[in-house]
Order: sequence, then C-alpha cells, then structure tokens
Amino acid sequence: MAMVVKSAVAEVVRKKNLRMSAETYDAIDAKIGELLAAAIKRADANGRKTIMAQDL
Repeated sequence: MAMVVKSAVAEVVRKKNLRMSAETYDAIDAKIGELLAAAIKRADANGRKTIMAQDL
C-alpha cells in the first residue's frame, strides 16, 4: 500500500534541484511503514488506542 503522495514528494525534491529514481518511493513507503509499526507498538504498550506524536 502506497503511503506517500508521489507528486508531493517529487515537488520537495525538485525544489532542491534534484531528481529521484522510481524505487525511491518504495523505500520511503518502507521507512514510513517501519515508523508507523513502531508507533503502533508503543501506543499499544502504553495502553492507548491513539498514536500520538511522542510515539514517533
């Protein structure tokens, strides 16, 4: 499942006068997935049903 808006990511990169390879989007999605998994685990360990900023 794609978690990033490719056009938004590409816009940020373009503003820095850089380009991205196609597989970069998959790597960004994977990192976000890891971040969310850790945040979910932390929220659950703290007995919460809501992920909060400090979980990230």
